[in-house]
Amino acid sequence: MSSQLILDRIRHDKRVWAYRVMRDSDQLPFYRVMNSVNAPTVPVEGRECVMLGSNNYLGMADHPKVRESAMAALRKYGTTVTGSRLLNGTIDLHIELEAELAAWHGTKNALLFTTGYQANLGAISALVGVGDTVIVDSAAHASIYDAARLSRAKIRAFRHNNAAQLDERLSRSVGAKLVIVDGLYSMEGDLAPLDAIADVCEKHDAALMVDEAHSVGVLGERRTGAAELYGVEKRIDVRMGSLSKGLGSTGGFVCGNRDIVDALRAHARTFLFTTAAVPATLGAALASVRMLQTDEGRERGTRTLANATYLRDGLVAAGIPTVDPSPLPDGTEVVSPIVPAFCYTELRVSNTWRKLYDEGVFAAVAMFPAVPQNKAMLRLCVQTEHTHSQLDRAIDALTRHLPPMDFQETDATNYAAGAVSSAEAAGMDDPENSDAATDFADERVPASALG
Repeated sequence: MSSQLILDRIRHDKRVWAYRVMRDSDQLPFYRVMNSVNAPTVPVEGRECVMLGSNNYLGMADHPKVRESAMAALRKYGTTVTGSRLLNGTIDLHIELEAELAAWHGTKNALLFTTGYQANLGAISALVGVGDTVIVDSAAHASIYDAARLSRAKIRAFRHNNAAQLDERLSRSVGAKLVIVDGLYSMEGDLAPLDAIADVCEKHDAALMVDEAHSVGVLGERRTGAAELYGVEKRIDVRMGSLSKGLGSTGGFVCGNRDIVDALRAHARTFLFTTAAVPATLGAALASVRMLQTDEGRERGTRTLANATYLRDGLVAAGIPTVDPSPLPDGTEVVSPIVPAFCYTELRVSNTWRKLYDEGVFAAVAMFPAVPQNKAMLRLCVQTEHTHSQLDRAIDALTRHLPPMDFQETDATNYAAGAVSSAEAAGMDDPENSDAATDFADERVPASALG
């Protein structure tokens, strides 16, 4: 392929064209520049905004103790480790943080990766391969699908949170079977029914991996994530987590038994062939993990979930479509820090985002292919330090710019049709069509990357 062919393809790419049109008209909701730390209010390109687009759920990114710990590590170890963990890139902070994470999660071992994306990519591609089957929730993060493709295992997708279809997929799978779900889904904000999923996995002797990137630090009595909340920690074979959301640092990790972690040390290419996590991020993560195991940390998680419920209740009262609370085995419900406001169409979500931004409310936008067609949404994320008045400001702006009368029956019909057509296009009704399932993952890649 010549360079001209590549350039011609770029010039005719519809996504590139749409990006340029929105950028040049100053309507682009992506790539906006933040002018300070992601606190509850943030100057965005000079405009002071209530920040509802950040994953800083617990306020750790700007916590004084976390920042000081990062600075102390920077002063002692310098700016980087200059190598991979395999060679000269391991410092004692890596070992200390891995031990802390393993003890916190109640596992024998933990392994750090430079990013959460690399954690999924390295772990999945190291654990399964040709002749095996990976069964993935249709709404799983892009890194999970990319890892499954890299592994060269057969890929099967099942409908979002549908344990019955997972059962059917597993009954027709071959080789070693690895089921992968998110504990808390980064776009919709709902939880995986991990008790039901674990039951199905055990029935078919399938290994279960849970991506806790958005739930670690937030959910459960010890704040280790959705697996703890559902009481299935001991039934999970591989638990992946991120240091970059609730923990206020950068990086990813995998917790598991000695065999799992040793296999990753030997085979995970994103662990072996990249520069290790830098000292400042390790120092920040250590302080954050330790704080989350104290009364202050637990109280922060409680306040975050209370803010999520407050925001969702406000949206419901205003007639704005949002996600239902996730049911738990004990009969209670939980609202996660990710509270979507469904706008359905891309035009509506883009226009609404701009109106909110003009009024000093910054929300994240999710549209196709991040989510199914006709399910475009504003992805609203709460933080521990958000006040009710700040959340009220967002609710008021949404109420005025997304009034209930906008949501006609045709929108709901289009939404349902869009979700169904996406599933059918993915071949999800045909368990033998692994290529189609992979194509479905391709559709969501840019979407999940927002999370």
